Amino acid sequence: MLRSQAIDPWHCPLYMTQPAPSSRRRRRSSSMAPERRRCVVWALMIINALAAAARPGETRNTPAGCDLFQGRWVADKSYPLYDASACPFVPDVFDCRRNGRPDDAYLKFRWSPANCLLPRFDGLDFLRRWRGKTVMFVGDSLSMNQWVSLACMLHAAAAGPGAPAVRATLTAGEPVSSVRFEDYDLAVALYHTTFLVDVVQEEGVGRVLKLDSMRNATAWLGAHLLVFNTWHWWTYRGASQVWDYVQDGNNTYRDMDRLTAFSKGLTTWARWVDANVDASKTKVFYQGISPSHYMSKQQEGEAGAAGRVAPATGGGSCLKQTRPLQEATDAAGGGGATPEMGVVRGVIGGMRSPVALLDITALSQLRIDAHPSVYAGPGRDGMDCTHWCIAGLPDAWNHIMYAMLLQQQA
Repeated sequence: MLRSQAIDPWHCPLYMTQPAPSSRRRRRSSSMAPERRRCVVWALMIINALAAAARPGETRNTPAGCDLFQGRWVADKSYPLYDASACPFVPDVFDCRRNGRPDDAYLKFRWSPANCLLPRFDGLDFLRRWRGKTVMFVGDSLSMNQWVSLACMLHAAAAGPGAPAVRATLTAGEPVSSVRFEDYDLAVALYHTTFLVDVVQEEGVGRVLKLDSMRNATAWLGAHLLVFNTWHWWTYRGASQVWDYVQDGNNTYRDMDRLTAFSKGLTTWARWVDANVDASKTKVFYQGISPSHYMSKQQEGEAGAAGRVAPATGGGSCLKQTRPLQEATDAAGGGGATPEMGVVRGVIGGMRSPVALLDITALSQLRIDAHPSVYAGPGRDGMDCTHWCIAGLPDAWNHIMYAMLLQQQA
């Protein structure tokens, strides 16, 4: 109804906010009452929205038609959401400031969707909602990026002003690591797997990537929130490739088109989720494709496995970058529409189970400034334009995931 009135709130007549002299007030109120009422209503709506945003205990549900992944990065001096030096879970490879990165502007950007409000991240609310449950990230080192980020966001919330000492314990292992928030009986876990499907050492053959096998997936059952991810390892060749053959059904190949192999492997994962995950007890997300910012595919391939970085001598497009490529995704030229994202969308679209896509590609492509680059920690002298500094970009991924969970639970 208000939209049909076509009222511009910035052009309400001045006398609507400044009372007229008493001798003229009556004449104006009779001729301009409808417009004045509409402006007053509009002003009250704005005041109420601002008040709601300022109330720390309240959130706003995301409208059903809102795209949280299209928007812009807004400079915000109140960021980051936490101090990485106060978070006991950050590994060296992600702690860019501790590793000597001199600038901090990359920490002070807030993601703002174009057509809706992103609810304020409330770590205490998250801890309470997921009390007694398990949140599990399943994937490679980019899943680790997001896992560490969420653990730090929750740790900072639990350690707020006036709060007792946080009782949180880190258990590090392979393939499972976990942070348990004792006062909430909440486990935030990471299950490390590069492909989701299996790589098996077969005698007399070598390492075989089995596109239709997920023998270890039973370890994921029982989690109440599962966040999956795989892609980067499918592209690696040479010394970074961790398999010798690829098996599809009864056929074994020396190699296969990587996008085709990825599609087949992800389809195996989708069938497993459809057959084994109870949607009434477990929510499922797929992280989407986190972009790299290397000068070339060759340099990205040299970066290879987690913990390895490309040689610094060849340069790198994320080196000495201190600002986003641009502010808004609507100027990104469709950067999120990659072939691998097409595979992800197609596979998820064909599933029976509800899987929420954390479509991080386009908004992350803008953040060329947010990688460790040469600040990836002791013993790593090359260039890391794949992973992300903590604190940093993965905090926005978790912020958006929190908003999507609020919408699902509304």
